[in-house]
Amino acid sequence: MFALISPERIQLPPGTVVRMPATWAEYQALSQQRGDGSIPRMKYRNGEVLLMAPMPKHGRDAHILGQIVSVLLDHLGQEYDAFTPVTMELPEESGIEPDYCFYIDHWQAVSGKARIDWRVDPPPDLVIEIDVTTYTAADDYLPYRVPEIWLLKRDRLTIHQLQGDRYELATQSRYFPEIPIEEIVVQTLQRAYDRNTSSAIRALRQQLHG
Repeated sequence: MFALISPERIQLPPGTVVRMPATWAEYQALSQQRGDGSIPRMKYRNGEVLLMAPMPKHGRDAHILGQIVSVLLDHLGQEYDAFTPVTMELPEESGIEPDYCFYIDHWQAVSGKARIDWRVDPPPDLVIEIDVTTYTAADDYLPYRVPEIWLLKRDRLTIHQLQGDRYELATQSRYFPEIPIEEIVVQTLQRAYDRNTSSAIRALRQQLHG
């Protein structure tokens, strides 16, 4: 299978990343051509478009991390909203599609909304990104001022927190300050790959309830 990008069709082999110069209008046209699908993933920044066809590992890891966050929030009795897939756009500036995003502190601001205006509404409190093909960086979310990014790369989780006008590495999540997030992610991913996702998530729930 070969890469094909034309006004009529986009076809990318799994794991492929394509970067090309583009205007905002051209990015919008590619997004409309894709329709309601979520493949390929698209990103617009600095006058260029990046397209990525995710591999199965990408989707599986994103689902597992999303499940981990949901279980932890439920354990803490925290109300929240979660979205996947979702497209975040600031016209002429940025377009990006996080793997998973959570509204935790600001869930009430988007509760019941069919559409989110990223110029007015608050950004997600937590974004999860899986980087299998060097497609993603925490700085991609600077225009939106997302407070915290979890980036999984080569099965290692890093936590990036917004400090002023840049992201800095953190050892703990601001939303789970008493929970060893990196350790839990490693354990849960290993259990999921040794057996399956459902058994890994059940084991996490049992671990939290002691």
